[in-house]
Amino acid sequence: MDLGVITRNAGFIFGGLVLTFELAALAITGGLALGVLLGAARVSRRPWLYWPATAYIHFFRGLPLILVIFWLYFLLPVLTGRNLDEFTAAVASFVVYEASYFAEIVRAGIQSTSRGQAMAAAASGLTGPQAFRLVILPQALRNMLPSLTNHAVVIFQDTSLAYVIGLREFLRRVNLVDAREARSMELYLFAGVVYLVLCSLGALAAQRLERRSPWLSGARRND
Repeated sequence: MDLGVITRNAGFIFGGLVLTFELAALAITGGLALGVLLGAARVSRRPWLYWPATAYIHFFRGLPLILVIFWLYFLLPVLTGRNLDEFTAAVASFVVYEASYFAEIVRAGIQSTSRGQAMAAAASGLTGPQAFRLVILPQALRNMLPSLTNHAVVIFQDTSLAYVIGLREFLRRVNLVDAREARSMELYLFAGVVYLVLCSLGALAAQRLERRSPWLSGARRND
């Protein structure tokens, strides 16, 4: 086994890992922000909020992520006349797709909060939006932390799908080194160890949060 292939190409490979972290961070941040809006709309009594959000969520949850990536990278430029670079297309794809999963976690978190909290907020003079932003949502987010952390781990794993549009993230760079060095066993074993260690750390963090929170969303994606 030639482990030198890893040390010789460490800079190139770990540059891809940095790109993977950047993609995951933007996907999680953007997806969660959009997911909070969609989740709030899902529990709204206003039909003009509820039905578009519901349609969005069901639409994207019914598609494979790789198809969304293809659509944004290949089809959107045809419709708009403007090309997207690989990283921008990957980030946009992850944000619009993962928001549908975050939205269901948020919806379940909001519904897990006590109705008494909303009543107390109303009694203290807060408006509906103020009560949601200042009272309901912070409590719901604390309840959701284990599920949000678990889904963040899933997103990190899924970043490897960006290779289909040529983005040189971690796994794509491992593949490129293998094409030059022809050391598949060492390289892909190394890649597996890296993913295993990082995802295990994320799973341990989720378990610690779960022990502190009695509620765990059943809305996360089954993989």
